[in-house]
Amino acid sequence: MIHMETVRLTASQALVRFLENQYISYIDMDGNEQEHKFVKGIFMLPGHGNVVGFANGVEQELKDMVVYQGKNEQGMALAAVGYAKQMRRKSIFACTSSVGPGACNMITAAATATANNIPVLILPGDIYASRQPDPVLQQMEQPQNLSISAHDAFQAVTKYWGRINRPEQVMTDMISAMRVLTDTANTGAVAISLPQDVQAEAYDYPVDFFKKRVWRVDRRPITKYALDKAVEVIKNAKKPLLICGGGVRYAEAHKVFKKFAEDFGIAFGETQAGKSAVVWDHELNLGGLGTTGGIAANKLAHEADVVIGVGTRYTDFTTASKWLYRTDAKFVNINPSEFQAYKMDATPVVADANEALTAIGEELAKIGYHTDKAYAEEVAALRKEWWTEVERLDAVEYTDKEHFTPEINDANRECVEKYIKDTGCKLCQTTVLGTINHLIDDNAIVCAAAGSLPGDMQGLWRARKENTYHMEYGYSCMGYEVASALGAKIACPDQEVYAMCGDGSFDMLHSELITSVQTGHKINVMLFDNASFGCINNLEVGQGNASICTEKNMLEPGVTNGIHKGKVIQVDYAAIGAAYGCKTYTVKTLDELKAAIEDAKKQTVSTLIDMKVLPKTMSAGYENWWRVGVAEVSTKPEVQAARKAIEDHLFEARHY
Repeated sequence: MIHMETVRLTASQALVRFLENQYISYIDMDGNEQEHKFVKGIFMLPGHGNVVGFANGVEQELKDMVVYQGKNEQGMALAAVGYAKQMRRKSIFACTSSVGPGACNMITAAATATANNIPVLILPGDIYASRQPDPVLQQMEQPQNLSISAHDAFQAVTKYWGRINRPEQVMTDMISAMRVLTDTANTGAVAISLPQDVQAEAYDYPVDFFKKRVWRVDRRPITKYALDKAVEVIKNAKKPLLICGGGVRYAEAHKVFKKFAEDFGIAFGETQAGKSAVVWDHELNLGGLGTTGGIAANKLAHEADVVIGVGTRYTDFTTASKWLYRTDAKFVNINPSEFQAYKMDATPVVADANEALTAIGEELAKIGYHTDKAYAEEVAALRKEWWTEVERLDAVEYTDKEHFTPEINDANRECVEKYIKDTGCKLCQTTVLGTINHLIDDNAIVCAAAGSLPGDMQGLWRARKENTYHMEYGYSCMGYEVASALGAKIACPDQEVYAMCGDGSFDMLHSELITSVQTGHKINVMLFDNASFGCINNLEVGQGNASICTEKNMLEPGVTNGIHKGKVIQVDYAAIGAAYGCKTYTVKTLDELKAAIEDAKKQTVSTLIDMKVLPKTMSAGYENWWRVGVAEVSTKPEVQAARKAIEDHLFEARHY
C-alpha cells in the first residue's frame, strides 16, 4: 500500500493554502493561451467570528495573495464583484466577515454577483458546529431547527453554498466552489460558511490537495444540429438585429462579434453589460437597446425579423418587457447557458460566442448571405438620427421657466425651479454627462449601477476603447458605484476609473471610498446631486402618483404622507470626501466642472467632484416601454390613464 503524505493544518490554514494554488487557463481574444493565478486576494472585515481562526490561516499561509481591509461587508464584497467583472471573470477576490450582521451584510452583494453571473467567493464566519456554547454572540436561534443559521439565506442568492462542519469538508466544498467559480455558463457568488470552532480545528490533509490546480475555461463548441438550425433562420433574414450582451465581453468575443457584423452587414444594439465590447463609432453600432436604449437600436428592434442575441439574459430592460420586438420575430440565442439560450422561444445555440459566431459565419459566407443596400441606408440614417439627438443633449442649458422645457416634463415640473431657488444651481444632467464623456481619457473606465445614470449612459455614453464601460444592471444595486470603482481600479491600476454616482446611491453606501484612500487606489467619484431619487420620482409621477418619499426636501411640521415640500436638503458631499482624505471639488457651473475634471487627472489620491444638477434633466425614453405595477383600480384619472397604457402595451407584447 502506498503511503499518503499528509500535513496537519487547521481548516482555515488549509483553505488559505488551497486558494493560493488555484490557477485558471483560457484562450484570450487574440488566440493566445493564458494561465495565471485565479484568486487575487481577500477582502477582510474582521470580527469575533473570523479574526481568530480564519485570520490565523491568513497569517500563516498567505503567500502571493493580497489582503485588503474592508469598511463595510457589502461594500467590500461589491468591490470584489467590480474587480471580477472588470477582469472578465478571469480573476476573483474572496471576502471574509464575522458571523451574524457582518455575514448578512454580504447577502446583497452575493445577489448582485449571481444576478450578473460574476464569480465571487464569500467566506463568512458562522455559528458553532458543535452547538455547545449556544446561543453565541450574534446567533439567531430558530427553535424549530437549531441547525439553521442566518447564513442559510445565502442559498437563495448563490450558485453554490456550503457549510464546513468538519475540517475535512474543506476539500469537497472547495473543489465544488472552484468548479462553479470557473463555470462560464453558471457562475456567480459562492458562499462557504465557516463555523467558528471548525475554523480552528485540525486535520491531516493529503499534501496533494494543495498542489497547483489549473481550472480550464474551455470554449464550448457549437453542435452541427444547432449550427444548421441557426443558419436556416438567419439566411432568410431581411432586417436582422444583433444584440451585443455581456457574454461577448466575458467570452472575449469582441473581435469575432465585430467581424460577424461586418461580414454580413448586420447592425447591433448594446445591452448594459455588452456596451464597450465594440467602440461607439463603429458604423454598425446602434448604441443602447431596450428600455433605457436610444432611438437607433430600438427603432430597428421594432422592425427586426430575426434577432441574434449573443450572451444576453434578455432582462425586461433589454426586451422592453417583451414589447420591443415583433411578435413574429424569430430569435437565435448564442449562450453557453442552456437556461439563457432558450429564452424568447429562440433557436438555441448552447455554445461559446467565438465558436458559434465563427461557425455560423462560415456557413453564411458559403451561401453569400448579406443584408441589402436599403438596410444599410436605414442603419446609417438611424445612427445619424440618434447621434444628432445625443449632441443636442450634450448642450442643454437652463434658460428660464418660460422658455425651458426639461427632458422629463411631468406633473412635478415645479421641482426644477424649486431646486434653482434653494441651491442657486442650474446645471443640466445630460450636459454634465456629455462634458465628462468628452474630457476624460479614452481608456478611462466608468462604473455605474442605479438611478437615472444607467438610462443616460446606455443611450448617451460614447465608449472610445474596449472594456471601459462598467455597468451593473443585472441587479441595479445602489451603492455598487463607489465599491466597484475600487474593484475596477485594482483590476486596471494604470487606467483612470470614474464612479458615476447619484446622491441617492452615495448616501446608501460609499464606505470603500475610505479603502481607496487607505490602499492608494485612486478613484474619481462623479457625484450627480439632484437632491432626489430622480428616476424613481419620474416613474412615480409618470404613472399618475404623487411625489411620495422620492425628493430629498425637509419634512414640514404636520406632514405624514411622505410628500416632502420643504427646502431642498443641501449636502456638502465635497466636505465628506475631504474628511476621508480625498481631493474634492464643488461644481455649480460648466466651467467649474471642466476645471475640476482636468485637475482631478493630476491627483494621485481619490477625488470627488460634487456636481449640483437639476432634477428632471436626465434623458427621456426613446421608442421604449417598461411594465410596472400600476393600480388596476384608482380614483385618480391620471392613474387610470397610466393603467390603460400598460394594458395597451401588454396587448402588443410577446407573451413568452
